[in-house]
Amino acid sequence: MPSAKVKNHIHLHILVFIAGFTAVLGELISIAAVHLVWYRMVIASILMLLYIKIVGVKINIDFKSVVRFSIAGIIIALHWITFFGAIEVSNISITLAMFSTGAFFASFIEPIIYKRTIIWYEILFGVVVIIAVFIITQSEIRYLMGVLLGVSSAFFSSLFSVLNGSFLKKHSAIVISFYEFLSGVFFITIYIVLFEKDVSLDFFKISMVDFKYLLILGSVCTAYAFIASVHIMKVISPYTVVLTYNLEPIYGIIMAMVLFPEKEKMGITFYYGALIIIVVVIINAILKRGRTLKRQSS
Repeated sequence: MPSAKVKNHIHLHILVFIAGFTAVLGELISIAAVHLVWYRMVIASILMLLYIKIVGVKINIDFKSVVRFSIAGIIIALHWITFFGAIEVSNISITLAMFSTGAFFASFIEPIIYKRTIIWYEILFGVVVIIAVFIITQSEIRYLMGVLLGVSSAFFSSLFSVLNGSFLKKHSAIVISFYEFLSGVFFITIYIVLFEKDVSLDFFKISMVDFKYLLILGSVCTAYAFIASVHIMKVISPYTVVLTYNLEPIYGIIMAMVLFPEKEKMGITFYYGALIIIVVVIINAILKRGRTLKRQSS
């Protein structure tokens, strides 16, 4: 029988696999990105509320916190909209490769939010990532819009993650996510009503296949994955969790190549560029871990 530690590490990799599978669902679901994210956040909100009621989590917070969580909810909604939008106009491989640049946006966002100095190697790695993105863009220029949306998605994801890190000092992750999902639904609903033409009950007429995929996306890939990741971080170090999640693009790209071989077939320079980004992201995480340990021991 595997030990509890081994089971938790296996569970962590399953969660990373689920994260990569999110992109596959984005390819399979036929509705537009904005509508897809609305359904995802509605389903996740309902399931989170059920979890809160069952576990008995208190969700009463002050108005200032509600405003902050709402802003973060809009940001995560924009992240998902640009993420699935990138898949729509390009493919999974391009989207996940660009999503990997998020760690370097965080390297510049963190100093602003937490008021710390920028580390020299973060600038160096940022330049390397820009070069890698340029290599990918040059080789896959037909997917330029996908590249731009993918990079935008990475930026929103990094901004969201940094903000959430500051929220966790005072509030539980479950409460934070619940309010963020609700605000995301509210934001997207307002956008659809104000800017989309011919809004009608047809919005709720989706195929049974799409509904099944959306249910998996909102439940397994969102509500469950988030709650489970909160549990995992109680028994596995945050560093290990973050480092392991850097494998998400690798899992996702491999799944995409197996499931959609014709659409996901890319030129060799794309894989050079993607590999550079992923390797640099992992090296960056390892160096940050070293700095943290050194700071703790001093």
